[in-house]
Formats: sequence, C-alpha cells, structure tokens
Amino acid sequence: MISTMVSSEIALRDIIKKIEKGTWDSSLRGEFTDSLQKILGELADFREIGDHLYDGIYITDGEGKTLYVNKAYTRITGIKPEEVVGKYVDELVAAGVYLNAVTPEVIKSKKQVNAMGESLRNGTKMLITGSPVLDAKGNVKKVVVIDREITDLLKIKSELDVSQRKMKAVEKDKVKSALEAEHLRKLQLNNSMIGTSAETQQVMKQIQQVAGLDVTVLITGETGSGKEVVANEIYVNSARKDGPYIKVNCAAIPANLLEAELFGYAKGAFTGATSTGKTGLFELADKGTILLDEIGDMPMELQSKLLRVIQHKEVTRIGGTKPIRLDVRILSATNCGLKDLVKQGRFREDLYYRLNVFPIHIPPLRARVKDIEPLACHFLEIYNAKYVKNTIIDEIGFGMMQQYLWPGNIRELQNIIERLVIISEQSGVVNNEQLGALLNVVPAYTTKSAIKEMGLKEIVNNIEKRTIEEAMTLYGSTRKVAKVLMVDQSTIVKKAKKLGIVLKDEKTHHS
Repeated sequence: MISTMVSSEIALRDIIKKIEKGTWDSSLRGEFTDSLQKILGELADFREIGDHLYDGIYITDGEGKTLYVNKAYTRITGIKPEEVVGKYVDELVAAGVYLNAVTPEVIKSKKQVNAMGESLRNGTKMLITGSPVLDAKGNVKKVVVIDREITDLLKIKSELDVSQRKMKAVEKDKVKSALEAEHLRKLQLNNSMIGTSAETQQVMKQIQQVAGLDVTVLITGETGSGKEVVANEIYVNSARKDGPYIKVNCAAIPANLLEAELFGYAKGAFTGATSTGKTGLFELADKGTILLDEIGDMPMELQSKLLRVIQHKEVTRIGGTKPIRLDVRILSATNCGLKDLVKQGRFREDLYYRLNVFPIHIPPLRARVKDIEPLACHFLEIYNAKYVKNTIIDEIGFGMMQQYLWPGNIRELQNIIERLVIISEQSGVVNNEQLGALLNVVPAYTTKSAIKEMGLKEIVNNIEKRTIEEAMTLYGSTRKVAKVLMVDQSTIVKKAKKLGIVLKDEKTHHS
C-alpha cells in the first residue's frame, strides 16, 4: 500500500507542477481526480491500519499541531480525537490535558525523545517515544509519538519482584534449615559407646546389626543409661550419616507446641504464626534421621498424626493442605514401659508396633559394673582437659564406684566425675572421703587399716547391708529390689534379717 501511495503522490505532484507552469489543460482533470482519490483511499487504509495497532499513535506537524491519533491512544489515555486534533501540543499541556509531552522536545532537538508518562484521565502509566520526520533540509515536518501502555508491565514487574523476594526468603529458609540441621546433627555426635561388659557388647552387636538397615528402632532404658549414645551410634554407622540428624525431646516441649515443632505450620495458620510459616523438624530431617526421645510422653492426639507420617511417609503442616513427601528414618527412645502404657490406654498399640520393629534395651549401669571404670576414665579425661587439671582416681576409688547403685546411671556418673575434678587439687588424687561424700557412701571398710581389722567376711557384709538399704530406699519393696539386684525375693528377705535391716513389711507388722 505504501508503494502505491508513493506512486499516486508522485503523479499528483507532476500535475501540480504543470498547473504552476501554465501547461494545465482539461485533459489532466481526470488524471488529477484519480490520483487524489487513490491518495484519499490509501489515507483511509492508513487510518484503518493505525486503529488496529495496540500502541497509541499521536502525530503532529513540525509546529506541534495535532494531526492524528489512533483508537489505541484513546483507549490508553482516555482522551478523544476531537479533544486534541487541530490543536497545538503546547496549548494542550497548558490546559492540563496531559503531562510530560515529548513533542516540543523532539521539535527542538530533532532527535528521538523517550519519557515516562501517566494519563491524567485514568492514571494509566505509559512509555512515550517521540520521533522526528525530517525533510530534505533537515527540518522537522512531522513528529510521530508512540504511547506504550506499561501499567500491566509494572504490575507484572511488581508481582515478579514479590515472587523473587519470596524465592529469596524460601532459599534463605532452606539455607537456614540446612545450617540448623547440621548444627543439631553435630550436637548429637559428641559421645560414643564405651564399655567392656557383656551387656554393652551385646548392645554394640545389635547396633551393628541394625545400623545399615533403614528400619525403625525403639531404644529403651532407664534415664541416663545412654539411649542417645546408642541412637548416635546407629546414625553414624548408617547410610544416612551425611544427612541431617534431628533430636526431639517429646517431654521437654509443651504439648500445645509439640505439633508445630514436629510438623511445622503454614503461613497464617493461627494467631502469632510467622508470615512465612515454619519448617517442622520432620522436614528438617528429610533425607536423614530423627530421634524422638521420651516418645512415651507424646500426647495421644499427636500419636495418630505420627502414625500417618510413618505409614504414608509424608507430613502436612498445621493449616496447610498440601502433603510434603519425606524420606526420614525414625529412631525413638523411652524410659517408660510402652507395653504398660498401651494397656493403660495411654499409647496407641498400632504406633507401638510401628516403632518397635527392632528393639534395643540398654541395661542400667548397676548391671554393667565392668563399664564403670572405663566410663569414669573417659569423663575424667574430658573434665581434666576442660578445667586444666590432672585429677586421678585410684583403685580404691574405682572399687567404691563399683559398689554404688548409680540410680542416675551414666549421667550421674558423668556429673560426679565433673564435680570431683572441680573440687580436687591441680594434680590431686581423689580421696575416699571426697568420693564417699559425693556418693553418700561410708568408705571406712575400704581403707588399708579397715581391711586388716575387719577381714573379707565383715567387709562383704557391710557392702551387702549398705547395698540392700540403698536399694530399699530407692525402690521401696523387696520384690523390686530383688529384680534390680537379680536375685530371688527370698534371698533379700533372708539377708536383710541376717544383717539387721528392718524391712517395710516388718515395720508394718510391728505397728
């Protein structure tokens, strides 16, 4: 169409030149009319094409007089053609029709001018580009202005910025979660199994059997007996040793907070929830291992949710709707008799069997007498280094420790050793009085003079008497004491009578 317009324009100019030279005659009238009609028709086509463009078109002459605007210009700015066509840009700016007009600057500089604009009618934001059309002498004969609407683009950019910020927040949360997981993992790996007793060797054998198998393990034993240490050994000897290791003490976290800690929560799940939500400990443990310590203290309502996590290997955050797939090995530990809790209706039977795939029971320290000395030496080394001392415990001291029942198990032993190091001289040997005072043991029969004066029979009687008295104080009945000391109940009753120990049954009988 443009080439046709150019041909018609050339023909029309030739006719005009002939008229100017006086060579016009009536024979040219038809040619003139045809050329003019072609040009008018092509101008109509031009307007039609202009009205189909998505961007706004605003054309002025070289003086800034508005010649043409297309429909897109009206759509974008809200300004109708009759409001501007035939009027000068400077007048329209003065009248407040629009701001940031580029036409005057284009006429002045004879160069393309770009600017950001905003319609005063509808608030639409646009990118304005004004370009000069120059004649043969370099003068501006037309200015063509393109208005490109960018309100949607700015909205998209704003949404993109928000998305990018969210992505950065998620990435930051992932990094933070990974760092937390690594920190928690390191916290759990500061101990290892120590002991030479047959009982400890049996536990070590069980660890070797199960560590490489991706199964659930239930670790049982009295408080302070070393359940965490066994869990650590399973972890460091498993295929997941390079993954996260998360430990949760179910008894230490309030019941109303435990669910949020374990399973996390979605954004705005409840009053006080963070705007980004929270990653639960199960999510932190993904591709790794989680230890649920004191599992017997988990509330019943959470036990059913834990069962679903184990069965379906996925977790749903509080307030969330989308399940999150998990790859987590679960270790659990308890000092409670879970079977008894099941009978009492305080622990789900189906969950118990899910957790008890491979049970490991850790005997109390009093049943592992051979482990006391190596454990004591281990803790002695740690606290001598911590307090810059060289404290020593002699054989008599170790003998006293082996006679003690250790109701607090290894944790109590560790505490006693630390206190001994603190109260001892720089390079002192722990004396019997110090150790006896901490253990509440009378050490008279362990001195050299006492050994010479009393003899073996009396020493044994003293040890048995003190042991039974302490056990009765701790456990309260001859049945329980007999079970702890691994003898028959009748043996306890006979020895108590022989050693002059008054039992509770006898006190009740005489009252």
